[in-house]
Amino acid sequence: MDVTPEDVIAAHKRIQDGVHCTPVLCSQRLNAQFGVELYFKCENLQKVGAFKARGALNAVRQLTPAQRHHGVITHSSGNHAQALARAARLSGLNATVVMPSNAPANKKAAVLGYGARVIECEPTLVAREHTTQALMREGQQTLIHPYDDPLVIAGQGTAAWEFIEQCPNLEALIVPVGGGGLMAGTALAVLAARANIAVIGAEPVGAADAHAGFTLGVRQTGLTATTIADGLRGELSPRTFALMQAHVADIYTVSEAAIWQAMGLILNTLKLVVEPSAAVALASLVGRTLPYRRVGIILSGGNVDPTLWSGLSVS
Repeated sequence: MDVTPEDVIAAHKRIQDGVHCTPVLCSQRLNAQFGVELYFKCENLQKVGAFKARGALNAVRQLTPAQRHHGVITHSSGNHAQALARAARLSGLNATVVMPSNAPANKKAAVLGYGARVIECEPTLVAREHTTQALMREGQQTLIHPYDDPLVIAGQGTAAWEFIEQCPNLEALIVPVGGGGLMAGTALAVLAARANIAVIGAEPVGAADAHAGFTLGVRQTGLTATTIADGLRGELSPRTFALMQAHVADIYTVSEAAIWQAMGLILNTLKLVVEPSAAVALASLVGRTLPYRRVGIILSGGNVDPTLWSGLSVS
C-alpha cells in the first residue's frame, strides 16, 4: 500500500477531533542567534506529549471489525508506544507493546498507564521485531508499525499540514529523523499543500543512517546507534527511504553536545520542555549557515527522562 499526499489531507480530517492543533512559537533571541526567522511547531504539547499521537490514531481508526477484535501490537522505545496505547484505549481495543529493556522508565510507565500490556526485549531492532512477530503468531494482533506504515506516515504528516496552514510563508521545514515516518509525512504534506518548502531531516551523528543513505544513495542497515536521542535510534525502512530520496532536500547531522545545547536553548528561551530527539532539529543549526530565511522546526516530543535533567544547563 502506497501513501500519497491526499492521504495526509484525509488523515487530518479523520483525527482532528482526537488530537491538539498545537501552537507555533517564535523567539527573537533565537532568530538573532541563528540569523533566520524560526518557527517552532510544539508537538511536545500534543496528546501523549508527542506527534506520534497522530499516526497511531489515524491507523487505529481505520481497522476492520476483525482487526479490532484481535487488538493491536507494536514495538517502540516510547512515544509511539504511548500513542498506540492511547489510541487503542479510546477505541476500546487491547494493545500490546514490545519495548526495549533500556527504554526510559517514564515512557514505560505511561504506556502501562494507558492500559496496554508491555513486553520487554533486548535493546536491538532485531530483538524488537522478532519478539513482536512471535506475539503476533500467538494472538493475531494487527501490527501498527512505528513508522513503516502508510496510515501512520499519513497521520504524522498532519503536523506539517497544520504547520503550513499556520505559517504559509515557510521556506524550509526541519524535522528529526529516526525511522523516517515524520520526515516522510512532512514531505507528503508539503506536496499536498503545493508549497515551495524544502524538507530537511536532522539526526544525531551517532545514529546517522539517513544521512549516510542520502549521501550514498543506498539504504543503510545494521548500524549501531549511540545517542542520547532515544527516539531516533531506529533506521529508515525501504518505504521511508524511498520517500526521502524522492522528496527530501538534505539530511543534517548533529553532535551530542549540540543536542544538549539545543535542549537548554529551548527551555531557556521558549520555556518548553523537550526531549533530546525533539531538540535535534534546532541542534542542526548550530554552526551552520542556512540558505533560507523562514525556517519551521517541529518539536517532536516532550517526554524527557527525568534522569537527564542533571546534565542540562538552565538559566
